[in-house]
Amino acid sequence: MHFNIPIFIPHLGCPFQCIYCNQKYISGIKNPPDLAEVHAIIRQKLSTINGQGARVEVAFFGGSFTCLSLEEQRNYLEAVQPYIAENKINGIRISTRPDFIDDEKLQMLKKFQVQTIELGVQSMNDSTLKKIHRGHNAADVRNAANMIKKHGIALGIQTMVGLPGEDSAMELNTAREVIAMQPDCMRIYPLLVLQDTNLEQWHARGKYMPLALPEAVERVAAILEMYIANDINVIKVGLHPSDEYAPGGKLVAGPFHPSFREMAMTIVWKRNFVQHLLPGQKAGSQQDIIIMVADSQYNYAIGYKSENKDYLKQYFNRVRFRRSTDMQKLQFDVDYC
Repeated sequence: MHFNIPIFIPHLGCPFQCIYCNQKYISGIKNPPDLAEVHAIIRQKLSTINGQGARVEVAFFGGSFTCLSLEEQRNYLEAVQPYIAENKINGIRISTRPDFIDDEKLQMLKKFQVQTIELGVQSMNDSTLKKIHRGHNAADVRNAANMIKKHGIALGIQTMVGLPGEDSAMELNTAREVIAMQPDCMRIYPLLVLQDTNLEQWHARGKYMPLALPEAVERVAAILEMYIANDINVIKVGLHPSDEYAPGGKLVAGPFHPSFREMAMTIVWKRNFVQHLLPGQKAGSQQDIIIMVADSQYNYAIGYKSENKDYLKQYFNRVRFRRSTDMQKLQFDVDYC
């Protein structure tokens, strides 16, 4: 079991303002924590974790950690060291920009037990990165990824769908580039319009229209299929539900849904069934079937609101799903009754 203890340092250190960014809303925190707060957060979270067999990381998220001064970085990292020494924390995870990675910083991060670095990449298309005022290019990403892996630190990558000017083909190109870098983990976010961002102004002037939810889910599903086929571990799809995205919150527009991942994986599994189960199968069969799937895929295979199960009922009399410890990823086995 893996646990992150998230410590948000919203927008701290980052010299750029991407058009969509307002980290104080994404994290729900307006001011970065001081060291006393860091200790308080760690102690409080540790009190809720059953440490037996658990892997626990302190995760500095929300800002660009390596954009901080070396002194600020050391202060935050040193605050975690006593918990690592006591075997209460296994290591540290940070998020940062690909253009603020170099050998000196990586050596220091490694010394302080930083075991995973997640790069905010968003896109591997230079025209898009320029349009969203990202401040780096695709070559910076490839260079940073190579350096991180050379230092023996796990690589995470974060990308977005629905960025201004991007279509599905460009997003699939980003996915192919990401696969070539072989990250240890991935996060995929649909672009949302938040208050007090440049993107909100673009939206108000009609310069940007976010994806509708069904299209965003469809586009993420296509990307997920690629990552699953290439053994890329996608640890997050969509933003975590919070009051910021509730009615009256900071969300102006965009494809937010608390079950975004389940909806995308429903499409992945439906395509899987269409390709491998339904060829030659006539609608209205009186056969009953039991479909065995991996335990982790059980809900996805049935589908969001039982969508896939209901779809298969067009072809079979009765459809049941069972959990299996032998299946992996998108594998399934069928018993015909």
